[in-house]
Amino acid sequence: MRGSTFLLLSIVGIYGAVLNAAAWSVNNFLMTGPKAYLTYSSSVAAGAQSGMEECKFQFGWERWNCPESALQLSTHNRLRSATRETSFVHAISSAGVMYTLTRNCSLGDFESCGCDDSRNGRVGGRGWVWGGCSDNVEFGERISKLFVDALETGHDTRALINLHNNEVGRLAVKATMKRACKCHGVSGSCSIQTCWLQLADFREIGNYLKMKYDQAHKLEMDKRRMRAGNSADSRGATAETFHHVHSTELVFLEDSPDYCTRNASLGHHGTEGRECLQTGKNLSQWERRSCRRLCTECGLKVEERRTEVVSSCNCKFHWCCTVRCEQCRQLVAKHFCARRDAAVANHTKRRNKGHRR
Repeated sequence: MRGSTFLLLSIVGIYGAVLNAAAWSVNNFLMTGPKAYLTYSSSVAAGAQSGMEECKFQFGWERWNCPESALQLSTHNRLRSATRETSFVHAISSAGVMYTLTRNCSLGDFESCGCDDSRNGRVGGRGWVWGGCSDNVEFGERISKLFVDALETGHDTRALINLHNNEVGRLAVKATMKRACKCHGVSGSCSIQTCWLQLADFREIGNYLKMKYDQAHKLEMDKRRMRAGNSADSRGATAETFHHVHSTELVFLEDSPDYCTRNASLGHHGTEGRECLQTGKNLSQWERRSCRRLCTECGLKVEERRTEVVSSCNCKFHWCCTVRCEQCRQLVAKHFCARRDAAVANHTKRRNKGHRR
């Protein structure tokens, strides 16, 4: 009994460190999660963390920049929005959990799991056969579904949308997998190849889901039937709507709010004080336009601030065996969104009212 209690407390600690930071409901996760799978909890927590980090990267220069409050996934929480942004959060979190479980399985971290060799020996195509160690995505998908989908205990339209978007994330992991091959033959002739499937870099999955976010489909539903809750009428309306939705398509129910403006009750911080990019090497067009998107179109001005950056420089190797560096100081110009005259700000915001994201 004492051993079981210690295990449970350890699991709570793992989730507390990561999932609390992501505003997930730890207690709901543990209570609804299958107890037989507690051995995978650290991988689930790490996957949730990687999903959160990728979300922040993908939206780093957008008005909504994936704040911590956005990661309240369970419909038990007060935040039950079903916006385009929520759809991405569900998808990338679900993908992160599946990705980490799959990778750790292939690395041999779990006693009950290893490479997927179910196709080994079969002809895959002209000049190649299946072999090697394919990443076991079926395992990752199965376990991640048990954990992540268990957070969703509702039965209304929002819950079904969340579950659908969870699945979009898992399908993204599969859709981005790569085929890797090794040559065989006399003197390196590569007359035949042995090939296996491996996970793509998680950044590629993030890029894939960001594209799905941009193309997300808004569900148009009969609000009167929706208000019927878990009734047959409400379930019928939901079934009719989802009949036309593709399994790889992100869906949302509500338009996004004005992310320019701070809204503490919804956890939106607004764009005032946010950094934006005006100059720099290798900036994308989207990054170069960040000051206009975050500041100007939100009725704010771009303010330049010069900050001192300290870095190591003029490093030299000394025998034996140390590297000694000098500390160099450099003034760097950074740009931030700052409040401007009220009349000018209101005029600018009215002109850009249609720009939500």
